[in-house]
Amino acid sequence: MNPLPFLQKIGASLMIPVAVLPAAAILLGAGYWIDPTGWGANNALAAFLIQTGGVLLDNMPLLFAIGVAFGMSRDKHGSAALAGLVGFLVVTRLCAPETIAQIRSIPLEDVSPAFGKINNQFIGILSGVISAGLYNRFSTVELHKSLAFFSGRRLVPILTSVAMIGVSALLYYFWPILYEGLVGFGKTISGLGAPGAGAYGFFNRLLIPTGLHHALNSVFWFDVAGINDIPNFLGGARSISEGVGIVGVTGRYQAGFFPIMMFGLVGAALAFVHTSRPENRTRTASIMLAAGFATFLTGVTEPVEFAFLFLAPWLFLIHALLTGISLYLAASMQWIAGFGFSAGLIDLILSSRNPLAVRWYMLIPQGLVFLAVYYTLFRFLILRFDLKTPGREAPTNTGRDAVAASAPAGPRQDGDADPLENLARQVAQACGGLENLVSIDACITRLRLEVRDGALVDDAALKALGARGVIRPSANTAQVVFGARAENIADHLLRWKQVAGQP
Repeated sequence: MNPLPFLQKIGASLMIPVAVLPAAAILLGAGYWIDPTGWGANNALAAFLIQTGGVLLDNMPLLFAIGVAFGMSRDKHGSAALAGLVGFLVVTRLCAPETIAQIRSIPLEDVSPAFGKINNQFIGILSGVISAGLYNRFSTVELHKSLAFFSGRRLVPILTSVAMIGVSALLYYFWPILYEGLVGFGKTISGLGAPGAGAYGFFNRLLIPTGLHHALNSVFWFDVAGINDIPNFLGGARSISEGVGIVGVTGRYQAGFFPIMMFGLVGAALAFVHTSRPENRTRTASIMLAAGFATFLTGVTEPVEFAFLFLAPWLFLIHALLTGISLYLAASMQWIAGFGFSAGLIDLILSSRNPLAVRWYMLIPQGLVFLAVYYTLFRFLILRFDLKTPGREAPTNTGRDAVAASAPAGPRQDGDADPLENLARQVAQACGGLENLVSIDACITRLRLEVRDGALVDDAALKALGARGVIRPSANTAQVVFGARAENIADHLLRWKQVAGQP
């Protein structure tokens, strides 16, 4: 059994609760801007904003349980999210120190400290995964007519609560061991200091093609291994007062991304434009400059990264190395900033008055250096080894002609239909039709598909429809990078499968 599709689903579902972080970042950032010295003590509005943003961070484990359960459910139904909530509440209550002390009839202070940390993102993810699995398996079960009210989706929260009793019993014995292992891993990485941050940055980019970078991020950014870098940074003054925010340290698993996302990839985009064929330069410039602006402003890097990931994989390896170097430099120099969404200009400005932001402005000259490095190095390598980066590919009409000649999948296509709906029909056709799609999901910029026959998925046709890249993690899975349109395409495909009565 290939575990990769399962891990990818977890990675994709993690983006649902993570999507809450920009709201927390905006609220906290605005609060610190209004009252940069008192952190709410000198201004009621600042206190209001900081407390509102803080409550989102305080409940991240709960949001993870709900979001992962919803994201991994086959039809994205609210009943799965409810089951995730139920599962999390059961586990955190049964494994709470007070409950453990009562069960064992021992003083509270004799309970393992591990149970004092049971309310964390790892348990939230675990609850969400189990709840989603139960939903996918039992949400269509029909009980005897005397119990018909509890059939189907209503049955899932009940089963979840029972199942989580068993999970809690296992955690009763194994959670202290697992917790110590996770904390030990976190301490080992933290103990490496700046080199540890650099190693994380390298593997973060290297895992982009598989989608497993989300799972890696959860270890460093959240409270899975005791690091919890993003919530601790966004917590600002409160984190400092609680001893979990350390000036010059907290944020080091975020800061080094700013020079790469705001500047380095812009340099790469410029290199692609200047090395493109003359007849392709205008088209390449329009695409690359728009993608470069997006990564500079918001930190959304996929439009640039997937433009060369498959065309020149060695360049992507260099990109991963440069990312690691950037995180190492920022951490070693203690140039610190953080983000709630990604390392773009918006988050840099919002975090600039956070009490944990240290000489954040130095990330700008570091970024300008990386812009020059990316542009010079990429341009040299592209020309020296004749790499087929965007704009340098040989002319071809294969994909688009195939799409134009094919009949649309799903409901009929007409000139007055929504262009995005028409695109979704063509995507379905390029993937072998709706009947070839086993599962459909989306993760911000990627359409994640499991198919019956991978040979029916036409990569060229998908790229002709605007996909930046097509990733084949296994013979029966595909990730199609469509940018911000991915989730809308997935919604159309899921709706058509439901209308067609296909599982």
